[in-house]
Amino acid sequence: MYLVCGEALFDFFSEPDASGQTSKVNFKAIAGGSPFNVAVGLRRLGVDAALLAGLSTDYLGRRLQQVLCEEGVRADYLLDFTAPTTLAMVAVGADGSPHYSFRGEGCADRQLLAEHLPSLGDEVRGLHIGSFSLVVQPIADTLLTLVRRESGRRLITLDPNVRLNPQPNIELWRERIAELAEHADMIKVSDEDLSLLYPDRDPRSVAEGWLTQRCQVVFLTRGNQGASVFSRRHGHWSVPAREVVTADTVGAGDTFQAALIAWLTEHQLDSVEGLERLDKAQIDEMLDFAVRAAAITCSRTGPDLPYRHQVV
Repeated sequence: MYLVCGEALFDFFSEPDASGQTSKVNFKAIAGGSPFNVAVGLRRLGVDAALLAGLSTDYLGRRLQQVLCEEGVRADYLLDFTAPTTLAMVAVGADGSPHYSFRGEGCADRQLLAEHLPSLGDEVRGLHIGSFSLVVQPIADTLLTLVRRESGRRLITLDPNVRLNPQPNIELWRERIAELAEHADMIKVSDEDLSLLYPDRDPRSVAEGWLTQRCQVVFLTRGNQGASVFSRRHGHWSVPAREVVTADTVGAGDTFQAALIAWLTEHQLDSVEGLERLDKAQIDEMLDFAVRAAAITCSRTGPDLPYRHQVV
């Protein structure tokens, strides 16, 4: 079982108003949040998964819980809080890329404290962390405590997924990502993330820096330019993106992340030792699987992640 840690929220997508009234804005709300999407994506790809998150007792929080239940995500690590549910207002650009504005201060998904951290049994093969839960308090320090505690004991994957609206202090992002990267076995990062975190550094130098620590492999996604991989043992190489008619790219990075973990699980390599013994051909196969899965999500509207039988 894989334990995904972090935020769960509702994305509100603006829609055109057929009446033409400029004073009226229509929205379509879709359950989301990067860790939420990864947990759902893992289940759809056939991996047993749970979400460690704070959920509100309000209407939207109960809907998030219902979605997780319907998707088969285990509820063992969900905690209830009376604080409201985080809302993300999403505008999709001409190229399909999303632009976010968050309403999350004091909301339920930020309320996890160190005292809420569970003991983990051997059934938990790995942990995934990412997005703004890494830098908003108190959950940020809670997740850092968890990662430090579990480092070396089970596989840890990291996706920075930088969102400056909930936390605009980029230096804080840099400091926290640097701390977490010391404990991560696998890192997935987008070119957009790196341009925000390290605008004056070459992506290869950043990846190679991470590989001098615990990390065995770094995956870099480049949107319609494809993806690259940097391996401690096998060097680096790139693959092109799949050609699809893009509806939007919402959830594509989360799909890529879930697919990497799912591939490792399918091949019984979802452990620190398993990751260390991957050969070049296996890493290439894992990369190809993730690219194919992400392409499917790009062909759909919103974070509609694929099921295992659809990734062929």
